[in-house]
Amino acid sequence: MGAAVRSIDLNLLVALDVLLDECSVTAAADRLCLSAPAMSRTLARIRTAFSDPILVRSGRSMVPTPRAEAVHLEVKALLDRSRALFAEGRAVDAARLEQTFTIVANDLLSTTLAIRFLPRLQETAPGVTVVLLPEGHQHNDLVLRDGTADLEVRVITAPAPETRVEPLLTDEMVTVVRRGHPLTRSPLTPAALAGALHVTTSRRGRLRGPLDEALAAVGLRRRVVAAMPTFAAALHLVAASDLVGQAPARTGEPLIAALDLATLPIPLRLPPIEISMGWHPRNDNDPAQRWFREQVRTALARHAEAEPGHG
Repeated sequence: MGAAVRSIDLNLLVALDVLLDECSVTAAADRLCLSAPAMSRTLARIRTAFSDPILVRSGRSMVPTPRAEAVHLEVKALLDRSRALFAEGRAVDAARLEQTFTIVANDLLSTTLAIRFLPRLQETAPGVTVVLLPEGHQHNDLVLRDGTADLEVRVITAPAPETRVEPLLTDEMVTVVRRGHPLTRSPLTPAALAGALHVTTSRRGRLRGPLDEALAAVGLRRRVVAAMPTFAAALHLVAASDLVGQAPARTGEPLIAALDLATLPIPLRLPPIEISMGWHPRNDNDPAQRWFREQVRTALARHAEAEPGHG
């Protein structure tokens, strides 16, 4: 057993992880700064070590075998933990840090985060790159498990058992209309809100939500004429029409202000919006990941403390 362990080249795991990320020998070679022939030889060694083809040709591309898919997450987690072991106890020198961090968030949170911390990062951590991905239709916890994202910043209602979750701020929905809209001429009532034409935001195309339930509780129903995939699309439509939209007051503030929209308090009881940060436990003690979580935490701190404005 000792001889077998000594014969294992753990560098093959690094190459395997990159090959399965890219599903391309050429792309993997580029990432690892190797020549294509050298990467091909490495793939051959991996195939021998695993007694499996790992990647097979499918048309013009390559696809992983079932065995490769089965071990990919385990390999990625092992490598992440190994890097964390070497990094534990080290302080992060932000000025010298060269790393890409990926966040999954909706468009309003992405905008707020970008405005709040990217200018600061350009000054204090010029080697850091931030990728902001939209929420997808798939189960969002998968992006943390498979390493697609480092963080999720969203409403986290049913996280995977292993996901670490930290509350960041509580937001509330407000009614959003163009300046000079008839609804701005007097205090908003449930009846006036129900009598307007509405646009909703839903990446799944849903036409109903908590506002409809609150209206139904007082015997009212609204007319929704459009569902838009992002808040930005919905609010641009609101700015160009008499349609009425809703948006989170705090995290929607940058876009609402940019479009010069008016906000009105919703005269009904709606559940608060709890925004949290989620990450995979393999990133718990990694100094760079901990530093980045602090940047996100700080970026949203002002929104957590400020009272939502209406105007």
